[in-house]
This record gives sequence, structure tokens and C-alpha cells, in this order.
Amino acid sequence: MEDPSTTPAVAARSSELFDQVVNLCKRRGFVFPSAEIYGGIRSTYDYGPLGTLMLRNVKDAWWRAMVQERDDVVALDAAILTNPKVWEASGHLATFTDPLIDCRNCKERWRQDQIGDTCPNCGSKDLTDARPFNLMFKTFVGPVEDDSNVAYLRPETAQGMFVNFANVMGSMRLKPPFGIAQQGRSFRNEITPGNFVFRTREFEQMELEFFVPPKDAPKWHEYWCNERLNWYRRFGISESLLRLRVHDKEELSHYSAGTSDVEFDFPWGWGELEGIANRTDFDLKAHAAHSGERLEYFDQATGERYVPYVIEPAAGATRTMMAFLISAYDEDEVGGEKRTVLRLHPHLAPYQVAVLPLSKKETLTPLAREVLGILKTSFMCEYDDTQSIGRRYRRQDEIGTPLCVTVDFDSLDDGAVTVRDRDTTEQRRIAIGDLVGEIAGYLARPFSDPRALKN
Repeated sequence: MEDPSTTPAVAARSSELFDQVVNLCKRRGFVFPSAEIYGGIRSTYDYGPLGTLMLRNVKDAWWRAMVQERDDVVALDAAILTNPKVWEASGHLATFTDPLIDCRNCKERWRQDQIGDTCPNCGSKDLTDARPFNLMFKTFVGPVEDDSNVAYLRPETAQGMFVNFANVMGSMRLKPPFGIAQQGRSFRNEITPGNFVFRTREFEQMELEFFVPPKDAPKWHEYWCNERLNWYRRFGISESLLRLRVHDKEELSHYSAGTSDVEFDFPWGWGELEGIANRTDFDLKAHAAHSGERLEYFDQATGERYVPYVIEPAAGATRTMMAFLISAYDEDEVGGEKRTVLRLHPHLAPYQVAVLPLSKKETLTPLAREVLGILKTSFMCEYDDTQSIGRRYRRQDEIGTPLCVTVDFDSLDDGAVTVRDRDTTEQRRIAIGDLVGEIAGYLARPFSDPRALKN
């Protein structure tokens, strides 16, 4: 029997959805091709005004869940450039490679795992043997470009947390289990980047290294798998678009005793959002051996000395933002008119509130600006007074703004405004003095996507 998820009709809808989201991202200022006026550079993107706000919100939501709301995780911001001995100890210089194959006919280059015995581009079988290619970007520190000054842009944020393990544990008086969390840019010289911002050479990571007693590693690995899967659900991705996939033994990284991926059903198929790995004590032992420094924990109460195991939930911020956009994209009808709406969780939307004066007449503008001033100290707001109120509602729906506040001529007399809900389009009259509290209460509610009620 044919899998309904792979039928031509489903594939066409998925392709259409992907094109719609990419088009919206450029048209509304979420993501632009980098240096587009010069023809761009492959797999490099700039985040526009709305994309910058949304990406910040995604990272803030992760930070609240992983650091702010916990008492067993602390923060770190490690350098992008570091001593190259770090990458030697971690194994990146020796093992962070992709086997590559070149087509002699069309000169295209492919990863070995993406090609059989025929070039996908031209169909030629005249292929080179596979050869290794290191994925790290090499640079030089200082004015002289020689081997003594070689450095690398970090391919992951994790190693900065491992080499600072003793510093953090000592300065913060911590004992396992505890975690070190970090967000930051990483760089990988991907051979076949693609699918918009899903796989790029420059990206932002959100990683936690959680140090635990070795005997407790399996239970903490299970804990973090559930915790991270629930985080995506909490912020609005439906159950049907998420799954937890356990890695087979043959695909495990050299350091891993077990890895599970939170996967999202992208328009092109299931893809990794986040990996949760049991990295054992590999990293701390490797850095201890190469540096000569002790990277272990001594329990004064029991007299036990051990090297902690590490559970690592590692997610990509940009990839996560893309999943939220795809999940939130919807089309429906309001008053017989088709509309596009991003049903983003209010905490992820670029703007929480849009202030819309019904008219540009001078009698309304001062009050509308006053309302904006009251709200913008508590919420990210946009002020829009162009075109009809209906068109402005549609524009805010399309960029995911959960609430619109309309200042009309009655507001001059009754001191109240109309607040419109993005998802239900319901409108309520609220006194200006109560606005901040009412909106804060709305944003604090558990998020419920109205589409779930239809399924």
C-alpha cells in the first residue's frame, strides 16, 4: 500500500508550503539572501527586521527554559577563536570530515552519503574516489600566515564549555548534576548546504552540557529527551510534526553512548531540530590528557573522585526558527476574504502588539502615540497608520502579531480602545488604563493553536 505521506499530491502541497514560507520571509522582512545586490553568496542569509526580532525571541525562550527557570544551570559565552589544540584534543582535526566525490564530467562535488555510482546532476558515472574534507574554516591569528599562526572558527560551541569545566565548577561552587549553557555562532564548511536556512555554513547554536555522575547518565539522557521535546510542543509545534528518533548504533558519533534527535516534518521530509547525546566522559578525559590538567569532580562527602558524564541537548536557533515559521503558516477566510496568518506563539512573534489609529487625522494621532508609549515599555510594538484598517489587520496577521490595538474616535470620549485577537479575530473594548495588565494576562495564557480544534 502506498504511504499517503509520499503521494504526489502531498509532495506538491509540501513544496508549495515551502515556497510560500520562503516568499513570505523575504517579502515581510524575516530573511534576505546575504549581499543580494552583488548576487549573494551561497547558503548565507541576513535576518531582516522581523527575522531579527523573532530569532531573538526563539533564543530568549530557550534561555528562559534552560537557564532562567532552573537552578542547576549556569551561563557561558566562550570565544569563537580558540587554541587549535582544543580541536586536536576533541578529535575535530582528525575526524570532523565528510568523504567527498567529484564528477569528472560536470565538475559537481557531492558527499559520499548523498550519491551512489551516478552523478545526480548529469548522470555520469565518471566519478572520483572518495576523499576526506575537513569541515572547519581555517584562518590565521596575527599578521603572518604560516602554520604557527593557524586557528579555526569553531564548528560547535560545546568545546568552550568543556575546557571551562573546572573554571565554572570552582567559581560557582557547583557539583554534579549541573549544566553549562551557551548560545552563539558556529561555522561549518558544509559541502552541500541547502533548504533555505536549514543547513548553512554560518549558524547559531543553543547548547547545554549537563554534567552528571556516570551511573546517572541514562536517566538524565531520558529526562532531557522528554524535556526538549516538550519545549517545542509548549511553543506551538503540533504533535504530528514532531518525533523523537533514537540513533542506530552504526550512526552514533565516536563519543556517544546514545543519541536521540528531536525531528520536525519539514516540507522535504523529517529533519533534525535538536540532538540529545550522552557524550560519556570522552570530552573531559580528552582535554585532561592533552592539557595535563585535572578535569574531574571530587566529592568531599564520600571521598569519591570521578570524571562526570555529559548529556548534551544541542539545537540550532536558525533551524528552530524556520520550523516555527513552517508550523505556524496558515491560510483561512475572514469575512469571505482569504488571509494568510502566522499562528506563532505570542512569545515568539516579532511584535506582540500593533497599535493602529483608525485614521491619520490629527485628532487621533496624539492619543494613538500615547497608547504606543504606554505599551512599548512592556511589549514589542509596531505602529501602523497606512492604508485601511482591514488591510492593516491582514498585514499584522501575516507577520504573526497576536494582538492589534485600534484607537478610534470613540476613544477620545470613552478612554477605551478595541483589541483584536489574531487567531479568533474577536474584538474587545478595553480601557486604556487596563491595557498593559490585560495584554500581559493574554500573553501569559497557555498557547492554543485554533487549528488543533479542527483535527
